[in-house]
Amino acid sequence: METPDKTADDGSEHAPATPTASQNWEQAAADPTYRAAVVDLLGALAYGELAAFERLAEDAKLAPSLADKAELASMASAEFGHFEKLRERLARIDEDPTAAMEPFAAPLEEFHRLTAPSDWLEGLIKAYVGDSIASDFYREVATRLDTDTRALVLSVLADTGHSSFAVEKVRAAIEAEPRVGGRLALWARRLMGEALSQAQRVVAERDALSTMLVGGLADGFDLAEVGKMFSRITEAHTKRMAALGLAA
Repeated sequence: METPDKTADDGSEHAPATPTASQNWEQAAADPTYRAAVVDLLGALAYGELAAFERLAEDAKLAPSLADKAELASMASAEFGHFEKLRERLARIDEDPTAAMEPFAAPLEEFHRLTAPSDWLEGLIKAYVGDSIASDFYREVATRLDTDTRALVLSVLADTGHSSFAVEKVRAAIEAEPRVGGRLALWARRLMGEALSQAQRVVAERDALSTMLVGGLADGFDLAEVGKMFSRITEAHTKRMAALGLAA
């Protein structure tokens, strides 16, 4: 996963520090609810990275040139590397990686079913816009995590190179055929709506994650702050659309 609008490595630009954010994993995991929330988070991230790997490998088949195909294959490999990091961490904390990912398979597959791209350019937009929205969300959550888990989460959200690649290709396509811009802008808006709806559904169905976001483990991260979080995600989306030369 990646986002071109990076913040400070510790995510401090997004939200204030919390007591949990100064603890290591062993200290924070003494709270069973916190542990459950982290297992959910790592499971969701792991499945997201695995799905990103599969999607990029599939999108490579639509690439118009051998160079583009190789670029996407390289990015797919990077996503699989992120998946392996998450799988290894889950195993290291005595959690079954497959069991941790299972609750998130159906909703993420439904999202991908609803947002299947029809061509190469829509695939690039989906990877750039859709994955970046997810990355923005996880970066926000990362500000509430223990130091060890936060470092892992931020490392797997690192840019795989898709951002600049997608911007370059999409802008060139719009310049060559301006009418393409309108279609891609509508597609990006649809992705934004589906991505936010999917994120909200997943969180609502997982009690520990909900607690982390709206109270309890969140150390005062109340509903008003959740609203601000989604406003920041929307603002970042608008900037990404501008980078593509599209209206948000």
